[in-house]
Amino acid sequence: MFTGIDDIDWPSLRHAYGSARDVPELLRGLASEDPAERETALDGMYGAVHHQGSVYDSTLACVPFLLALAAREGGRDRGGIVELLVSIGGEADGPDGGDASDDHSGTGGSGAVRASRTRRRSAAETDLRTRARDAVRAGAPVFTRLAGDTDVCVRRAVPRALVGFLDEPARVLEQLQDWLHREHDDRVLIALTEGLGLFALRHPTYSGPALDILAVQSRPPHGPALRLAALGQLAARAPERLPADLVDTVVGLLKERSTGRRPVEPCHPVTDTLARHFRRLRPSDEEGSRLLRTLHSALDDRVPDRIALLNGQLSSPGTSDRCNAVWMSTGLFRGWRGDYEESVALIGAQLSAEEGGLRDAAVSALGDLHELAAPAADALYGLAIARPDLWVRRWERGAPTLGGPLRALARTGDPRTTALLAEVLEGAAVPDDLPLTVSHLGGHAAPLAPALLRALTAVDPGSPTAPSRTLPLLTALTELGDDAVVPQALRLLRGRPYEAPDTLMARAAIRTLGAFATAAREATPVLRGLLDGDLGTAAAGALWSLEGDASAVLPVLRRDLAGRDPYRRTAAAEQLARLGPAAGAALPRLRRLARSDSVWERTAAAYALWRITGAPEPALPVLRSAWAESPYPRVRVAEHLHEMGAAGTPLHDLLAAELSARRRHLAREGGHGSDDIPKDERLLRLCRETVGGVGADPA
Repeated sequence: MFTGIDDIDWPSLRHAYGSARDVPELLRGLASEDPAERETALDGMYGAVHHQGSVYDSTLACVPFLLALAAREGGRDRGGIVELLVSIGGEADGPDGGDASDDHSGTGGSGAVRASRTRRRSAAETDLRTRARDAVRAGAPVFTRLAGDTDVCVRRAVPRALVGFLDEPARVLEQLQDWLHREHDDRVLIALTEGLGLFALRHPTYSGPALDILAVQSRPPHGPALRLAALGQLAARAPERLPADLVDTVVGLLKERSTGRRPVEPCHPVTDTLARHFRRLRPSDEEGSRLLRTLHSALDDRVPDRIALLNGQLSSPGTSDRCNAVWMSTGLFRGWRGDYEESVALIGAQLSAEEGGLRDAAVSALGDLHELAAPAADALYGLAIARPDLWVRRWERGAPTLGGPLRALARTGDPRTTALLAEVLEGAAVPDDLPLTVSHLGGHAAPLAPALLRALTAVDPGSPTAPSRTLPLLTALTELGDDAVVPQALRLLRGRPYEAPDTLMARAAIRTLGAFATAAREATPVLRGLLDGDLGTAAAGALWSLEGDASAVLPVLRRDLAGRDPYRRTAAAEQLARLGPAAGAALPRLRRLARSDSVWERTAAAYALWRITGAPEPALPVLRSAWAESPYPRVRVAEHLHEMGAAGTPLHDLLAAELSARRRHLAREGGHGSDDIPKDERLLRLCRETVGGVGADPA
């Protein structure tokens, strides 16, 4: 099995963390009698030799040994090795770079899902992947033999390998058909169904018989799990063959499956390892999660159908079905716009569940929704009142943070949060994220200002943690409009050398001073003393707010506008826009910046041109190109167009198109941005207000 392994110059080969000298130990660990050692070795293979889907020269060297390990009769955990081979061979990518039966959440059970498929690949890596595919394909006879293996976990992993690496499509289809007739284990039958779907994708010429089989499997007398799997594949490959009452059918099958589901022995060893710890974070019913992910992915932009399906899942009597639905909801909410009021209320209802995993999943899902979680606010408040122990989360290392229920409630803007946060502030340590949470409460958070100010006063500017602690406190107090923060902002600025990371703290203090033009007059000498340094642009902006003297700040802003630092150029352009006509001397340089390769520099320069000249013509083409180039500056562009009013009318077509789009503008494969939803909701509000209702929100 390991013949020749010591003849390979492993130290000269590479993996994700450098020399591959440790790979032989990992390979031998896969054959260990100790389940924890096998699990750790497999996790090490994914972590180094096949890191995030990458293929290295050491990966190629491993393939013959992995094939031998998979073929070894009686070997334990060989299903995981087959999954690893499938992922190394690249079959998870499919011919067009994606298989709709998988998502990128990392919660599935297969190695193919473990490996990221969204990375950009270099030419060298593409060559390595081609060679890896060929190497795994050379082992196709191994996969053919394993189709009759006694280990159900091995058989479950084989269908994708057969479809991906066995030549002669007609032969593959025949083998899958024969296998279906003799197989009795539901887990393997589901894998065969998914294999047929992948076959139909890879071999369109031969897809007819495969789709016919899937259509038969989607109907009685087949069991609910197999029917769900077949419906998911049909939705992705042949939606015209789906039943007209798809959602009702799926919800009924889910309930039937939940009622009749029996516990099955896991395919992964039960070990006390780090890999096992992360596996425990996955859904308890991975099969059900995968079946529903497949359907949701296949339904794609049919958002009303997906919402109806989600609501049916959330109303299921089965705890695992509801838990799967909650985790499923996060991708739907983050990626698509729709009417989620009922769905959010149903997720809120899970907060009273006795099963802690379901409750925690609901809290996590609601925490990312911000204002959209309002239909669940009463449930969140009820949980917070009943469980004060969940108000603060304490960590073994690092400062405490707000607990999930309280943070999610605050993000809805619910004024009842203020009293609870006030109690938290009476504690010995202020949770790190509490000041940032205050901004969601607006004026309702005003009673918290004295406690926040006390926390800021206690910060030692020389402490290594000072920048991270002062930034949120200064921001919160500034947003609350409490001018008592001015002396503290000055204390943080006076007599300190501002090098990174203190620069973050200094910029925050300067912004705070600029926000209190009347109360911060005494800061003028300090700000003037900062004009010649790296903080010149920030200080100039604050001075403009305090004095309105263009002669004092314009030379500094023009200097940074002409500098080599792109961040400072963009910041200078933004400050020049505030000066308006008084910044006329900067127009030539701003016009050059409006042709920059950086979308952020162009956007800032275009806005400044309009603010200084009052003429929209130079700015509008630049803003249009910025909108088209990237979704990230769209909120900023929309803000500018909102301020421009009628002058921005030629670009209102962009805003109207955005209002009619179902996809969120920051939606991305596998994305997990906690502020993507509120950014998108702000963009929609700006679009609606600017165009006066042109277009309609998607249903």
